[in-house]
Amino acid sequence: MTAASRGAPPILVVDDDEKIVRLVRTYLERDGFDVVTATDGRAALAAIERHQPALVVLDLMLPELDGRAVIRALRRDEASLGAGVAGTPVLILSARGSVGDRIAGLEDGADDYLPKPFSPAELVLRVKTVLRRTAGTADVARRDGPRRLPLVLGDLVVDRDRHEVSRDGVPIPLTRVEFRLLATLLEADGRVLSRDQLLDAVYGADQTDVLDRTIDVHIGRLRDKLGDDAEQPRYVMTVRGVGYRRANASGHLSAGGDG
Repeated sequence: MTAASRGAPPILVVDDDEKIVRLVRTYLERDGFDVVTATDGRAALAAIERHQPALVVLDLMLPELDGRAVIRALRRDEASLGAGVAGTPVLILSARGSVGDRIAGLEDGADDYLPKPFSPAELVLRVKTVLRRTAGTADVARRDGPRRLPLVLGDLVVDRDRHEVSRDGVPIPLTRVEFRLLATLLEADGRVLSRDQLLDAVYGADQTDVLDRTIDVHIGRLRDKLGDDAEQPRYVMTVRGVGYRRANASGHLSAGGDG
């Protein structure tokens, strides 16, 4: 049974190299995914709006609008719709494989990054991993049964089941990765979590090639969105040489049980 026959959203593959598109499409379709394609940045944004894909496999070096601009435009559009809107996962597939390029792509809001040349089998595995991770965030309430009470730290409220964050009643749009990172820190209830522990929580233990620096990038973006100061943190505190923990914000941290 294919993804199309199950009614699942397709995977969007965006690349101006027809050979890459055919290769990726072939392997994804062999694994049961429905696939749609685009060959430039503007067509990619149009396809995202039209098809609402489950995930986007995105090249960076595109005509019309490059891949980083596509991600930024996508994340801006999602943020404008409100904190409860789940972001479309993006897996960058690019010949730009330096550490700097990978960090820049993650800073823009990508969920994963696979440099070219690549193994098609690994690409399919990464697609499945990202989909499993993002589906886990969206469906946790349905799987776990009774609704969990929100996490509260001072004026910050994190609703894990609704995937919503607000500060003093004002919604704060976060990406899935940022949300999982924040929730993990609050759930730790003051314990210091190393970068490796946060990587496992956010990306899964099977993502062994994700850079430690990635966590620092996401923490920086999270602080910006929360209006948090690294020198005088209210929400996320750096423990130098170790990792991160929740800060002692005014008020208290409270959380309901999972049942």
